[in-house]
Amino acid sequence: MTVRITWEQASARRLGRQFLASPAETGTAVADVVGAMLAAHAQVLSAAEVSVGVRAAGTTRADVRAALWEERSLVKTHGPRGTVHLLATRELPLWCAALTAVPVGAGPFTADARVTEEQAGQIVAAIGDALDGVCLTVDELSEEVVARTGPWAGDLVMPAFQDMWPRWRQVMHRAGQSGALCFGPNRGRRVTYTRPPHFDPLPPDEAVHELVRRYLRAYGPSTPAYFTKWLAAPGGWVGRLFGEMREAGEIEEVLFEGAPAWVAAGDTGFPEAPVLGVRLLPYFDAYGIAAQPREVLFPGAAYRRALAGGQAGNYPLLLVDGVVAGVWHQRRQGRRTTVTVEPLERLTARQERELGEQVERVGEVLEARPELVIGKVTAGPHA
Repeated sequence: MTVRITWEQASARRLGRQFLASPAETGTAVADVVGAMLAAHAQVLSAAEVSVGVRAAGTTRADVRAALWEERSLVKTHGPRGTVHLLATRELPLWCAALTAVPVGAGPFTADARVTEEQAGQIVAAIGDALDGVCLTVDELSEEVVARTGPWAGDLVMPAFQDMWPRWRQVMHRAGQSGALCFGPNRGRRVTYTRPPHFDPLPPDEAVHELVRRYLRAYGPSTPAYFTKWLAAPGGWVGRLFGEMREAGEIEEVLFEGAPAWVAAGDTGFPEAPVLGVRLLPYFDAYGIAAQPREVLFPGAAYRRALAGGQAGNYPLLLVDGVVAGVWHQRRQGRRTTVTVEPLERLTARQERELGEQVERVGEVLEARPELVIGKVTAGPHA
């Protein structure tokens, strides 16, 4: 008999497994929280700090930075979709094997600017060799890569930010995904790169199958189309992958809001009680990006206000009872931060009280004294 799952059940399980129904206990390792999310988007590190902090009691940005730069239990590198994420260091054998197994397209560059697969391999090897045991700025790394490959790698062929970047940088994210590169601590205001600890990657097929199972446990029920979007992988490849896993009995079909979807085999238990209450999620929070279907997570006016052309992540989210019910923005000045929250519907007295508690928690994470303002958010997307 096919298991039937409602949105409320799926939402409650996702929020619970994400430490958003209730935060992880004080003392929970930061890497464990990041692992529950799969990865924490970290293009803006302060947003990643809030993503982790609101999920773990007592955790502040200092704890996240200590895990990243001192304990090295986290790495900041290129993760799903080629974008910058925090990953648990112990999970690099899984991530790097899975990400490098995803077929690579031609990319957005013209034929005369692209690198061949052979050249891409040379660049990635040169990056890993140059960064082994040292931290380099991008200009220093560029010199090392060109010296190890050839002048062709330094040709200024990549349009970027009203400038032209050297050819080798078009596969920089692939170096991160393969484990040859990660971010190092800033040198003053300049970004540095280094190499993460050496590790033996998992076999590619094993890693890809495990990543699907991990994704389904965190964000299921889901579909090949949703996984394709989350990973930025070719749809045909994902379809074949899900087919292989179905035949092997690794995943099973359920009915999610009446439509076919997938969960990890045997993982069909869902809570009956919904998760109620107010939550604040920062830019590009993993939950807001991965939880599908998007039109249900962002109902009605939220779809227009909290998304950018249907794309999630560009606005911090106000969740009420598990769905998006507004946006927010924080502006820091010294030790104070003003948190402006724009609800799309009037909050009850209980919800306003919970919102105040959430704002206090954001202030604790950011080590700032917060002030709550309920009103229109005038900042644009990703501001």
